[in-house]
This record gives sequence, structure tokens and C-alpha cells, in this order.
Amino acid sequence: MITTSKEEPMTFEQIREMFQDIGRKQEETDRGFQETKKLLDRVTANMGGLNNTLGELVENLIAARLWEKFDAYPYNLKQAYQRMPVYEGHTSRVLTDIDILLANGEYAMAVEVKAHLDRKDDVDHHRKRMELIRKYPPAQCVGRKLLGAMAGGSVDPDIQAYAQEAGFFVLELTGENVALAECPAGFKPGEW
Repeated sequence: MITTSKEEPMTFEQIREMFQDIGRKQEETDRGFQETKKLLDRVTANMGGLNNTLGELVENLIAARLWEKFDAYPYNLKQAYQRMPVYEGHTSRVLTDIDILLANGEYAMAVEVKAHLDRKDDVDHHRKRMELIRKYPPAQCVGRKLLGAMAGGSVDPDIQAYAQEAGFFVLELTGENVALAECPAGFKPGEW
């Protein structure tokens, strides 16, 4: 039996008021949770937008005159394209995109750009992207040897080594410039 603080049994009316009070408090709590959820959704959307903006900024900084970084190689990569979609066959279904594509002559190079190149998964994903590009090449890649590169606003040294082992060139922002990372002895760029 429910009792009050005086150890007297509660009346039906008191019990009903107590449950109504609990119901009102639960509604207030639910409204608070909904407001918090809306705020969190807005913050999440803003953070996503900030990440996209940072990624686009890094991509644009790296894309500027990127072909010059490969002048020491016989690639002659003077044509540059950004955000190039890769379509599945002759359909309009986009399978992936190429952040920066350099092309000319007998070579094309697909460059994946990350604000922070610090995960092996990014390298593995780019390797799979290269296979898709070879299978469904954009016109700028048809009949050309396909090379790959990865670039970042910052690059983790271990991930740099991992990417180079996979046959990718690695580039990093260095102040106001982009530097091609020194390739290890015996480095042979992958061709897809």
C-alpha cells in the first residue's frame, strides 16, 4: 500500500495527482531531449560542412600546378581535372570519383586528397578506386597507363610508407607549397 510521509494511506486522488505530475515531468524531459537532439543535429551538420570545406580547401591547394611536381618523371601530366566522376559502363550510376586527375600523352594519374592522410583504410580504398577507374575509365584515361597518388594536408609517416609500398606517389602540403614526398630506394610506381 502507498503511504504518505505521515504513514497514512494515500487517497485515490493523491495517487492520480502523483501520476499526472510524473507524466508532466516526463513530457518536459521528452521536450528537452527533442531540443537537445535538434541542437546536436545542427552541430553535426555544421561540423560535416566544415569538414567538407576543409577537404575542398586542401584539394584546391594541392591541385594548383600539381603537374609540376612530376616534372622529374617522363609523364608530361599537363592536363588537370578535379572531381571527375567514374561511371559504371555507359550508365549514369557514379561508382566513385577522382579528386584530381592529371593526364597527357601515355599516362594518367588519379590523385586522392585527404585533409589528413593518416589511415591505412584510405590507402586501401584508393587501391580499389584505381581498379574501378581501370575497369570503367573516364575518357581522359582510355588507352593510357594509369598511375596513382595520394595527397594530404598532413601525412602520417607510417601511412606515407604504406601508400608508397602500394605503388602510390605521396604529396603533402608544406606551408604554402605542395611537396612530393621522397620515394624510398627501389620505389616503382604502380600501374593499373
